[in-house]
Amino acid sequence: MNIMVSACLLGHRCKYNGGDNYCEEVRALTDRQKVIPVCPESAGGLPTPRPPCEIVNGEVVGSDGVSRDREFRAGAEICLELAKEKDIDLAVLQSRSPSCGVGKIYDGTFSGRLVEGSGVFASMLQANGIRVIDAAELTGEKL
Repeated sequence: MNIMVSACLLGHRCKYNGGDNYCEEVRALTDRQKVIPVCPESAGGLPTPRPPCEIVNGEVVGSDGVSRDREFRAGAEICLELAKEKDIDLAVLQSRSPSCGVGKIYDGTFSGRLVEGSGVFASMLQANGIRVIDAAELTGEKL
């Protein structure tokens, strides 16, 4: 099985604040599966660190009010093409992210509230028939 994962879950310091979201349960997948790490935000040319972003009325916007939608969507397209090229069976993605969130994302008010929805990259994968799960499903974390 070929699995694509949010790179931050493997300890890559590509999170908006320069950190990561290391997850041992995701790292353990690398022991038994072919794992391809990606960060759509980095692939789209965004620097690390960068202002936090959320989806506001369908557009990815930074907490500074600047649209970063073009970069998010370009990076998602690049990573989607890689997923197709590598014949990905499953993507394990970072919770709540405007790129990788699956099922729940921040509501666009930068208040920490969650709403139903998925990030740009997660939505593209799903639209192309690639199964996605939130990393929290591996850890049992409640969102």
